[in-house]
Amino acid sequence: MSKLTESKEWQALAKHQKEIAKRPVRQLFADDPQRFKRFSCRFNDILFDYSKNHIDSTTTELLVKLAHATGLGEEIEAMYNGEPINNTENRAVLHIALRNRSNRPIKVNGRDVMHDVNLELAKMRHFADVVRSGEWRGYSGKKITNVVNIGIGGSDLGPKMVRHALKPYTRPDIRCHFVSNMDPTDMMNTLRGLNPETTLFLVASKSFTTPETITNAETAKEWLLKTAQERRAVSKHFVAMSTNLAAVKQFGIDPENMFEFWDWVGGRYSLWSAVGLSIAIGLGMDRFEELLEGAHEVDEHFRNTPFDQNIPVLMGLLGIWNNNFFDSHGHAVMPYDQNLDIFPRFLQQLDMESNGKSVDKNGNPVDYATGPIIWGEAGTNGQHAFFQLLHQGTQLAPCDFLVAAVNHNEVHSRHEKLLANFLAQPEAMMRGKDREQVIDELHASGMKDPDEILVQSKIFPGNRPNSTFVYDKLTAKTLGSLIAFYEHKVFTQGTIWNINSFDQMGVELGKQLANAILPELKNGEIIHPHDSSTQALIEEIVERRQTLI
Repeated sequence: MSKLTESKEWQALAKHQKEIAKRPVRQLFADDPQRFKRFSCRFNDILFDYSKNHIDSTTTELLVKLAHATGLGEEIEAMYNGEPINNTENRAVLHIALRNRSNRPIKVNGRDVMHDVNLELAKMRHFADVVRSGEWRGYSGKKITNVVNIGIGGSDLGPKMVRHALKPYTRPDIRCHFVSNMDPTDMMNTLRGLNPETTLFLVASKSFTTPETITNAETAKEWLLKTAQERRAVSKHFVAMSTNLAAVKQFGIDPENMFEFWDWVGGRYSLWSAVGLSIAIGLGMDRFEELLEGAHEVDEHFRNTPFDQNIPVLMGLLGIWNNNFFDSHGHAVMPYDQNLDIFPRFLQQLDMESNGKSVDKNGNPVDYATGPIIWGEAGTNGQHAFFQLLHQGTQLAPCDFLVAAVNHNEVHSRHEKLLANFLAQPEAMMRGKDREQVIDELHASGMKDPDEILVQSKIFPGNRPNSTFVYDKLTAKTLGSLIAFYEHKVFTQGTIWNINSFDQMGVELGKQLANAILPELKNGEIIHPHDSSTQALIEEIVERRQTLI
C-alpha cells in the first residue's frame, strides 16, 4: 500500500464510506431540512450546490482532514510563490500570474514576472484595437474580416471554447475560425470561402515546431502566396504566439508581431496569455480583461478561503470521494447552454492531460485511481444520448450541471423549459424511483396487473451523485470564474494524489513513433522494426495509396 492509502485520513474515509453507503441520499435529505444550506456555497453570482452528493457533515470533515494531511495548503502557496511545482520539468506553474489583476509581485527565480505579463497585455490590447478598428490592413490594403487561429491542444481548445461561449459578445464583421487537426480537411474546409486579402492567421506554438501547428501554418502560407505572390505579404497576414524568435522570423513573420509567453505557462492553461489573442480580437480587450478578472477573483478565493467553504477544493474533494471511495471512474459535465457545448471538451483536456497519471511525484507507481474519464454534452442533447447510462447503467458517473438563470436569447417560454429539464435531471439522478412508486404509477395509468419485466425496467436506483452551478448570465467574468474553478479542482486532486498535474509525458511516445513511421510511408520501405500488425498496416496503406493516388 502507498503512503496515501495507508494514512489514517484515507482509512477513516474508507470506513466512513461503508457506513454512509447504507443510507440513500434521498434519506439524507429527509433527515436534514437544512441540507441544501449546509452543502452549498456562493461566489459572486455563482451558486455551487453539492448537496446531492452521497455525503454528510462527517464526510466533508474527513475530506478536509485529508486535504490538510496531504499538504494542499502548502502546495497552493508554493504555486503562488513561483516555486517549481512541475517537478519533472523543474518549472513554476503560474497561469495565475497571467490574470493577476492585483498586480502583486509574483517571482520566478527572484524576478517579478508581472512586468513582462503587463507588457504582453498592453501589446495584445494595441493589436486587438488596430485589427478591430480596421487600421490593420492586409497586403492589398483591405480590412481584416476573418481571423484563423492555428494551434492544437490548449492553444486551440482554450480560445475556441471561450470565443464560442461568449458568442453573443462578438462582432459580426470579424469572424473567427480555429484549425488544429493535421488532417488537411480541417484547414481546407476553413479556407474555403475565405479571401486571402482579408484573412489574418494567428499561429500559436511555444516552440514553433509543433508538427500539427506548423504543418497547418505552412499550408495557410502557401494558400496566401498563391494570391499575394510576394513573400512580404506574410508579415501582413501572420502573427505568432511563441518563444522561438528565429523560427518565427524564418517563417516570414515580423518579430514585432510575435507575442511571447513563458515556460511557466502550460498549454492547457494558455488561453489567459497571448494565446488568447483571438478572444481579444473577437470580444475586445476590455472583455478579455473581464475574463481575467473573473479567474483572478477565484484565484484569491482558492488561496484564502478555508477548505470547507472553498469551491474548487470542495469540487476536488468530492471527485476524490466519488472516484476513490465509490469507484466512479468517469465524470460527466452538462452545461445547459448551447454556447458552452465545447466546455466539456475543454475540461476533458484540462483534467485528463493533467491527472491521467499512474506514477507519483516520487516516481512510484500509484495503487489508487487518479484522473477520471471526462465527457459531456450540452443539455438537453445529452439527455437523448447518454443519460440512460447515467440513470440506470451499472457504471456510477458523477455529474456537474451548469445553467444561467437568464439566457442571452430569451424566447417566450423556451428558457423556462430548459431550466425545468436542468432541475429535473439532477433530482431524478439523486432520488431515483423504487418498485412501489413504479407499481403505483402503472396502476394509476390503468394497468391493474403490470408485467414484472416492465416493473423492473422502470426502477431507477438513484444515489447518482451530482453538483450544480447556477449563475445570473454567462458573461466573460462568470466564464473566467468557472474555468478557474475547474483548474484549481484539478490541482487539488493532483496534490492529494501526489502526482504532477503539469506535465504530459503521455503524449510523447505516439509522436516519436509517428516520426519513425512517416519516412516508411513516403518511401514504401520498412526501416524500423514494428509488431506484425503495424507492419502489415503500413504495407497495406502504402499499397492502397500507390494504387489510388
